[in-house]
Amino acid sequence: MIDLGLSKLAVIGVVALIVIGPERLPKVARMAGTLYGRAQRYLHEVKSEVSREIEMEELRNLHKEVQETAHSFKTEVESFGSEVENTVSSHLGEVESAWRGDAAGSHAPTVTADDIERKARDFRRKKLVKTSSVPAWYKNRHGGRQHVLSGAARVRKFRPGAKSNTSFF
Repeated sequence: MIDLGLSKLAVIGVVALIVIGPERLPKVARMAGTLYGRAQRYLHEVKSEVSREIEMEELRNLHKEVQETAHSFKTEVESFGSEVENTVSSHLGEVESAWRGDAAGSHAPTVTADDIERKARDFRRKKLVKTSSVPAWYKNRHGGRQHVLSGAARVRKFRPGAKSNTSFF
């Protein structure tokens, strides 16, 4: 760039005053200022146009990338959907064969009367253990309840705040 200092501008002004003359110098200075402003505006427009084009190119690239990603995602979803559909149809065939009672298609274990009786006995035994009398020494050792609290007593026991009516003072 041209390095114009104050001394160089003064020399240019004196030469212009001598060459152009004092009566036409203000007109020429206005016209030079106008041309300089137009040149600045033109350069600003060119810079903004170039930056807009760069942004548009970036947006086009981004749009293309998003479309490619969406297309790949769509193909993945379609392949997963077909895979799920195949799995469901195969399981549906198994369920239908089990419903009809086909021996070849049945992979599920059968429930016999002995299994039902055993489960009923276990249920009754567990219920009896839960509801039967348990000795106090066993409750103390294993943390069982020794007596029943009423609802009001339970609320009073677990209520946050002061436990007694006595005050510090």
